[in-house]
Amino acid sequence: MKGHLRERSPGHWGIVLDIRDPATGKRKRRWHSFAGTKRQAQVECARLISEMQGGTYVEPSKVTVAAYLARWLEVRPQISPRTFERYSEIVVKNILPALGGVQLAKLRPVQISEMYARALTSGRKDGTGGLAPASVIYIHRVLKHALAQAVRWEMLSRNPAEAVAPPKSERPEMHALDTAAAAALLEEVRLFRLFVPVMLAITCGMRRGEICALRWRSVDLANAQIAVVGTIEQTRQGIREKAPKNGRARAVAMTTLSVDELRRHKVSQAEELLRLGIGQSDDTFVVAQADGRCLKPNSLTHEFVRFIAGTTLPRVRFHDLRHSHATHLLASGVHPKIAQERLGHATIAVTLDLYSHVLPGMQEDAASRVDAALRAALDKRRTGKKG
Repeated sequence: MKGHLRERSPGHWGIVLDIRDPATGKRKRRWHSFAGTKRQAQVECARLISEMQGGTYVEPSKVTVAAYLARWLEVRPQISPRTFERYSEIVVKNILPALGGVQLAKLRPVQISEMYARALTSGRKDGTGGLAPASVIYIHRVLKHALAQAVRWEMLSRNPAEAVAPPKSERPEMHALDTAAAAALLEEVRLFRLFVPVMLAITCGMRRGEICALRWRSVDLANAQIAVVGTIEQTRQGIREKAPKNGRARAVAMTTLSVDELRRHKVSQAEELLRLGIGQSDDTFVVAQADGRCLKPNSLTHEFVRFIAGTTLPRVRFHDLRHSHATHLLASGVHPKIAQERLGHATIAVTLDLYSHVLPGMQEDAASRVDAALRAALDKRRTGKKG
């Protein structure tokens, strides 16, 4: 197995690989184009020969990145419809304009790095500047995921995105309402249809999709328990019900406030539906449109934005109400493991990472409790000795 170089023009080389077909013994040649110095071309030639000898060599192909990504999306990766829509947007808006014309086999880490750099400085389609690091990180994840499939399909011998470090992203500042602001919000929204979803987010830490999917059969008012067994996902094609975010159902204990308000809401909803000739049942959505149909998550968000804009309350997102619940739990000394279970995080590490800003106060409280316990024990020993 041999290889040699042919200079096509200054700085452009043809790498010629001589191989023999193991079945027929006939000699074959494989050509690779390379741009760079002669020394760099020699290194690339040696790398290709090494891949041949190691069994990882992939035949050169003229398939472009654009053609490959279209095929990758066509087979639909094992992701939810909403995530698929987001992947498609990233491919069309961010990856194809920069790399679509590049042959897949010739895609190199430096080209990917240059794409990220341009995205950070001038990636916005409206021409107002660059994308946020978090957006570029998402682009990196999509491209890396797509190219990993190309390796599995043996269209690439290695994933060039794995050799590229995405930009670092600072965690966005988390906004949470303190208990006084949360109480003020509940009072302001009490006379609106938003009251129940806002109350469930603040007192139970439920996500908006989980609130929209909640049915009366999952609400046990007698034992003050809510079973979070599903969530509503909204896409361009409509809405669908699926398992919760981490794939596991969970039970959430309700506050007495939640129980009292849901009792009143259930009676009120039944009367409202009866006027339309619709009977309330265990399958009825707890938070629903006036005719009992499922409320769309985006509609809930938009309605909350309109409501909060008409008040003097802090401008928070609906999802920030869930953050507020978690903050209230941890600040009150509730163990992070309990908070994790209520919030439906996959691991306690997620909870600790997201709400680390609350922990310093908990550390001080823990230290003061240990100090008080030790002092009490020491005082008891001293008193005993004196006696």
